Amino acid sequence: MAKFITRVELHKQISEDYETLHATMKNAGFKKSIPANDGKEYALPSAEYYIEGVYTLAYVFDAANKAATSTGKKFWIITSEINYATFELNPISK
Repeated sequence: MAKFITRVELHKQISEDYETLHATMKNAGFKKSIPANDGKEYALPSAEYYIEGVYTLAYVFDAANKAATSTGKKFWIITSEINYATFELNPISK
């Protein structure tokens, strides 16, 4: 399965715009956390999302673009396919 990190930055937003974005991204299969080899999930920084599956880079970018467009705000997006990642993030308590 392919793994992707996507950052969506909304311009001139209010908090409700990010709530809309988060909900739409979640509905598209994106998560606000990333799994690690230790079996834990780690919270991603603001405006960053993780998704894995049988997707192409273009598909993931398009899904994020549609979610960002749903906010009615101007935005920036960057999507990267990742094979390996290292990070210092907070684990999510379960």
